[in-house]
Amino acid sequence: MQTTPQANARPYASIVVPVFNEEATLGALFARLYPALDGLGLPYECIFIDDGSRDRSVALLRAQQQARPLETRVIIFQRNFGQHAAILAGFERAAGEVIITLDADLQNPPEEIPRLIDAARAGHDYVGTIRRGRQDHWARRAFSRVINSMRDRTTQIRISDQGCMLRAYSRAVIDAVNACEEVNTFIPALAYLFARDPTEIEVAHEARHAGRSKYSLYKLIRLNFDLMTGFTVVPLQLYSMLGMTISLLSGLLVLWLAARRLFLGPEAEGVFTLFGIVFFLVGLALFGIGLIGEYVGRIYEQVRGRPRYLIAAVLEGEPARPAEGEREVAIARDAARATAREASRV
Repeated sequence: MQTTPQANARPYASIVVPVFNEEATLGALFARLYPALDGLGLPYECIFIDDGSRDRSVALLRAQQQARPLETRVIIFQRNFGQHAAILAGFERAAGEVIITLDADLQNPPEEIPRLIDAARAGHDYVGTIRRGRQDHWARRAFSRVINSMRDRTTQIRISDQGCMLRAYSRAVIDAVNACEEVNTFIPALAYLFARDPTEIEVAHEARHAGRSKYSLYKLIRLNFDLMTGFTVVPLQLYSMLGMTISLLSGLLVLWLAARRLFLGPEAEGVFTLFGIVFFLVGLALFGIGLIGEYVGRIYEQVRGRPRYLIAAVLEGEPARPAEGEREVAIARDAARATAREASRV
């Protein structure tokens, strides 16, 4: 068993890593993450949250926890609840003064963590990152630029690269985030709201080590809906102003058509033009209904008060014997399933 000299001290840094079907990358992640943290000379903890993986991720995490029990904690979800729910679960159990989020796919090198620690120790309570030499597909990069531009114009959130999960937060910022009870949120933007002295640094970016991204185009769009509807009502205000403008123009059009009928008499021309205008207005109305529905839907999800996640097991402390450890996880999973079934019946 390998330990660090600071292993028994309260951790200064907490590394929160959500995991979902990352069997192919976890070995390389462990081999790079722990040496990078050992070199800090500071007490730390790594909190891995398994978000309902269907491969061998849980087994690999359990083995790593037994190999480095004093620095490693593993939270196992009952099922898949999403990356942001996993990060919030890690935040609620992190004990460090500086909390760092890191993806498990190794696109953000763990070797960059000391630079974030240095920025946090310099007094910044929020350390964002900008991916240098980004390795994603050009379409995803273009989509990110559009979303960043829209967010800058409609909110007070100033994040240059909102898609990079490698970030550092102070204890005070995380305590404020933990006090929030939002079901749908965007964690970097939420934390930014509570930061007193935010900053950003450039970090390296690598191609995905193995596997493929868990974020489809649909999930990316949904995530950005969470960002827009969770931090601003500007889309509703813009739509209201657009509606008033179109109403004014429609009134002028009616007056113009009435004047033509009075001075020129009945006319048959322009029917298809009117059809085009009607179809445009109907499409605009449907868009507005959908926009309002996004806000109302999030209100509905919030007022139901359902838990954001269910935990099947937590692995921490001294390693248990393999048979006992597996039995504890199985018992915890069964208990969580029974709780979920009972809640659904209620």
